[in-house]
Amino acid sequence: MILRRTCKQVAALLIAREDRALPLAERVALRLHLLACHACPRFERQLLTMRNAMRQWRHYTGDDTPGG
Repeated sequence: MILRRTCKQVAALLIAREDRALPLAERVALRLHLLACHACPRFERQLLTMRNAMRQWRHYTGDDTPGG
């Protein structure tokens, strides 16, 4: 089990986390990387901002389906 991840791998995990539950090893590796990296937590916040914006847009348009 390798806990060290690159920023590219962490970005993929952050995106995957939107669609599926990550296994424990991936969650631990993700958390460790986010604690040590300056850029990836920023990307995580950007994803959260986009998710919230999409939620508000669906509410505004009255469309509750993810695909539109």
